[in-house]
Amino acid sequence: MKSINLNARINVVSGLYAITPDEADTAELLRKARLALMGGTQVLQYRNKSADGALRLKQAEALRELTHEFAVPLIVNDDVALAQQVAADGVHLGSADGSVADARAVLGNGRLIGVSCYNCLMLAHEAVRQGADYVAFGSFFSSTVKPDAVVATLGLLRQARRELAVPLVAIGGITVQNAAQLLEAGANALAVISAVWHAPDIEKAAREFFYLFEQGRTV
Repeated sequence: MKSINLNARINVVSGLYAITPDEADTAELLRKARLALMGGTQVLQYRNKSADGALRLKQAEALRELTHEFAVPLIVNDDVALAQQVAADGVHLGSADGSVADARAVLGNGRLIGVSCYNCLMLAHEAVRQGADYVAFGSFFSSTVKPDAVVATLGLLRQARRELAVPLVAIGGITVQNAAQLLEAGANALAVISAVWHAPDIEKAAREFFYLFEQGRTV
């Protein structure tokens, strides 16, 4: 797999960052993912909290092939070993998923490592110090996926933009209607689950997010 140029990572982690839903049917997952990619998804994260190891491997391998077709980075949620096994472009770590240093030792310098920092700027600074390529904050809005998630503010995002030189990912209840304020506050990417995968037309939903970023680039 071709590694990602370190200097290009600010551009790699940008735009619509679609996180897959729990889906037991691999064919259905691939159908939905293809639609999201056709609509302009620029980063795809594989996340399936309900699958066993065998299904996770099968789905991650299939998504690796699909994202190659679209030249879009595949990030694996939580599982460094799985990311390495399927030659994913990176891994995303939560608070209980090990350190950036441990992930880097497995994946090497050519892969992306992202870290969830919730509503804590101190965590973000520490993640960057350890070598994280991007950090994520949230939840900015009420989320049906994580209804009990801590709340992050636009002020936190603005401060992070001033203090950190890595891409910032916003997550939590994001829709096309509330996304613009996150971009204005400094988010490089918007991590979305429900607003894409639960939409009647997945491709159209993804494209609406894609257009938000295109509009921002032309302003």
